[in-house]
Amino acid sequence: MSTTPQIRTGDTLDVDRSDTAYRSWLKEAVRKVQADANRSADSHLLQFPLPERWGIDLYLKDESTHPTGSLKHRLARSLFLYGLCNGWIRPGRPVIEASSGSTAVSEAYFAKLIGVPFIAVMPRTTSAEKCRLIEFHGGRCHFVDDSRRMYEESARLAVETGGHYMDQFTYAERATDWRGNNNIAESIFRQLRLERFPEPAWIVATAGTGGTSATLARYVHYMQYDTRICVADPENSCFFEGWTTGDPDVTCDCGSRIEGIGRPRMEPSFVPGAIDRMMKVPDAAAIATVRALEGAIGRKAGGSTGTGLWSALRIVAEMVAEGRQGSVVTLLCDPGDRYLDKYYSDAWLAEQGLDIAPYAATIATLLETGVWPH
Repeated sequence: MSTTPQIRTGDTLDVDRSDTAYRSWLKEAVRKVQADANRSADSHLLQFPLPERWGIDLYLKDESTHPTGSLKHRLARSLFLYGLCNGWIRPGRPVIEASSGSTAVSEAYFAKLIGVPFIAVMPRTTSAEKCRLIEFHGGRCHFVDDSRRMYEESARLAVETGGHYMDQFTYAERATDWRGNNNIAESIFRQLRLERFPEPAWIVATAGTGGTSATLARYVHYMQYDTRICVADPENSCFFEGWTTGDPDVTCDCGSRIEGIGRPRMEPSFVPGAIDRMMKVPDAAAIATVRALEGAIGRKAGGSTGTGLWSALRIVAEMVAEGRQGSVVTLLCDPGDRYLDKYYSDAWLAEQGLDIAPYAATIATLLETGVWPH
């Protein structure tokens, strides 16, 4: 490809690509996305009941209260604003995303809000309820048999359709304003302001893109808090191995059973140097934990919530054993009614060969005695 020779004398080269109609559409699209944030009340901070004598408060940031029912609503809003303001999202052209479900549900919502088509590229094993929700918001589901092919298939579709591949796994940590702007970290600390332990000892997150843990850790460092950040990783995910070995090229051969978290590669939005601790949580433990959560607060939640809550309970047990008081925060990522045919189905557990009984017993022992069985 040849380029136009640069002139050294004579007239100034001037190319004006201003598009009045596009700028008018862009202003309206950004207004609609920002208005969604103004309409949506902040998500709640729920308390998990622990014995008063422990002097420890355990909270769950309930992200299921967002309009699309999950933590990913925040991410989708940020990604749409990022894509719009970069000039990547254009009227009439589809937005395409590689997603195992919840991000796609939220992005389908925002695509409909600004009037562009949406295509979700996802594993064929994605829950039927998530697929229904994507289609309810006007999106289209495009399935792959191997979850590792989602990235390349999304990029291919973007080229084929002239659309924009959102690529949450690359841009999640870039699109979110980690210094504040009512991000999830700022919201947590504001809501804890009047609690007896307003600065939590630990915040526990899970990683799908890695963007949430990056936001939490960066905000804590920026505000000079002593809070530590722990990331809980499920089976069939490589974040834990990549973090512990320092190998960014680590991969695994199959996808996570815990939808929305766990990846077969180290994603670009995961920032390993920002976090303090990681735990590798058995899937059976995560499922036992969400069932225990329902017994404790009467709410069903997805498996990612169980993964994080299991790790938070381990940290609570450590604090009890060491005689330390304080608070711990984790996330209620999405509602359990999306997974009734999975994490709340005994038939599915048997099919997967998962025995949750030992982990349920561990949680019961902790809550009764304050001791984590070994």
